[in-house]
Amino acid sequence: MEQKPVDHTFVLCAYKASPYLEECIQSLINQTVASHVILVTSTPNEHIRTLAENYQIPMIVNTGESGIAQDWNFGCRQVTTKYFTIAHQDDVYKPDYLESVRDYMMQARNPLIFFSDYGELRNGAEVVNSKLLTIKRWMLFPLRWRAMWGSRFVRRRILAFGNAICCPSVTYCKENMPEPIFVDYFKSNMDWMAWETISRRKGSFVYCHKVLMLHRIHEDSTTSELIHDDKRTEEDYQVFKRFWPAPIARLIARVYKQSEKSNEV
Repeated sequence: MEQKPVDHTFVLCAYKASPYLEECIQSLINQTVASHVILVTSTPNEHIRTLAENYQIPMIVNTGESGIAQDWNFGCRQVTTKYFTIAHQDDVYKPDYLESVRDYMMQARNPLIFFSDYGELRNGAEVVNSKLLTIKRWMLFPLRWRAMWGSRFVRRRILAFGNAICCPSVTYCKENMPEPIFVDYFKSNMDWMAWETISRRKGSFVYCHKVLMLHRIHEDSTTSELIHDDKRTEEDYQVFKRFWPAPIARLIARVYKQSEKSNEV
């Protein structure tokens, strides 16, 4: 008997010809519980098209304005299920990621987003312990208690000191999201700004402290490219100003810049 899919969609955002795209696809279709999977792209090519056909995944082309935020928002608009996850083409999801989403969301009252702990893929090796990962785990520690999931104060204090939430680990409750979710005037902090906006809403930030996905770090990744650009520091400052007076925000942004070096290859 074929398994009924969870009321969830993986929105796989593909760009150019990533050598890691197929590995990501396999991690999505090999979940312990079934989900819908769609692929969205603003750069259709033979590599993406062939993989979509081979794995029988609908490919939807964004013919409008392109860019990371624009492509993510475009993907969000294609979703018809209650929950969705924006999967990044270079990353890999553990087989029990979606099963954990389902189980944790059922425990939440008015869930906004679900997110999990994560590891990294560096040169093909799985890394689950590093200075940066440890700092983020300590920042998110209060959310290990379900009683804290609905506290706007707790989550905003966490976000006020940096972006501890791994974007590809996040599952969104579509009916509780703003439209659009991501601002298009940032290149690197669209996700952090989205968490700040969503954190103001009534509902739960549902956190699972298990490592449920792996974020790939490599020299061609968007994260690695932006760290070498001073615009990243300016964007950090703009987000910190959402929580702090400008002089304090500038000081925290300078300190925060040092921690981002952990994302370099």
